[in-house]
Amino acid sequence: MAAVPGPLPPAEAEALVRALQGSELRDIGGQGWLRQHEYVEKLNMHGILSASAGQEQLLTELLVSHAKIPVLIGELISVEIWKHKIFPVLCRLQDFKPRSTFPIYVVLHHEASIINLLETVFFHKEICESAEDSILDLIDYCHRKLTLLAARSTTAPAAELPAEPLASPSSMQELQKQAEVMEFEISLKALSVLRFITDQLDSLPLSALTRMLNTHNLPCLLVELVEHCPWSCWEAGKLKKFENGTWHVVPPEDQVKMTKLDGQVWLALLNLLLSPECQRKYRFDGFNKSQLLKLRAFLTDVLIDQLPNLVEMQRFLSYLAVTDPAPPKKDLILEQLWNDDALEKQPSTHFSYTLIASKAACG
Repeated sequence: MAAVPGPLPPAEAEALVRALQGSELRDIGGQGWLRQHEYVEKLNMHGILSASAGQEQLLTELLVSHAKIPVLIGELISVEIWKHKIFPVLCRLQDFKPRSTFPIYVVLHHEASIINLLETVFFHKEICESAEDSILDLIDYCHRKLTLLAARSTTAPAAELPAEPLASPSSMQELQKQAEVMEFEISLKALSVLRFITDQLDSLPLSALTRMLNTHNLPCLLVELVEHCPWSCWEAGKLKKFENGTWHVVPPEDQVKMTKLDGQVWLALLNLLLSPECQRKYRFDGFNKSQLLKLRAFLTDVLIDQLPNLVEMQRFLSYLAVTDPAPPKKDLILEQLWNDDALEKQPSTHFSYTLIASKAACG
């Protein structure tokens, strides 16, 4: 019987964390970038094994002391840009028939590895604090993923996706299906990361709360997820839920049980709506108020028994239904914004496209 691998030795883990570096969009798929991907993969597995053993504190301290959380967030954004700007171009090329799609798959999988690593460590307050201003980029990223989840729930049932990812996609069509499966799972990881961020509201930069509440209106987006629940569906008269990376049929006696994903949404809502600072900043206008009051239909006794803190949410919504909260106090916040138009003109985008394409064609 093969021995179960354990976490990395502390010296090796520190060496990997030290070696983490940011990369340019044009370098994605190159030899240096592949080494970085290998480091992330090893740290991701180390984080999973350490967390299961309750020993993730060392990895947390290493990432904080070496200031690598902003690096990981930057890499997450870069590979997301690659996936949305370059991967579709590769898929549309009629004469692009690579001998192997594995180099492209590695790039797509890199995003999943990073968000999984962040999910493992963002439970800790010091990780959230060490993100500094890059936490805004991570909030924007999570908002984009949650928006995709909400859109999926209103268009096509997520259960129609393949239940298991393809181990080695052999064509661009199969790779596109694989990317769709990964996108769904990545979005669920982003939901968990966002919930951990809302646990640390007091440690966030001043503009982060405004970004979550007013720029992105996350409370209303979370209401959409409660209402449509994209990780749950009915198929052939049976309830199926997505948990631990797979879809499974839920027996009748367990259908009212709250899943981990359900809990993440409710906890994020509790953090965003019941905090006095959040209530001071959020716009409780007619639309927002009507959306939030939809939650009352879901706050059953069975649900509250599983998460007793929801009693406070129930009281708040009852109060909100009969009052008109004061308009939010306006604060002056200055922040640097990303210029997305510049991405269309980057020569690095074309370079990255040709690099990956040539690697895939050569096998």
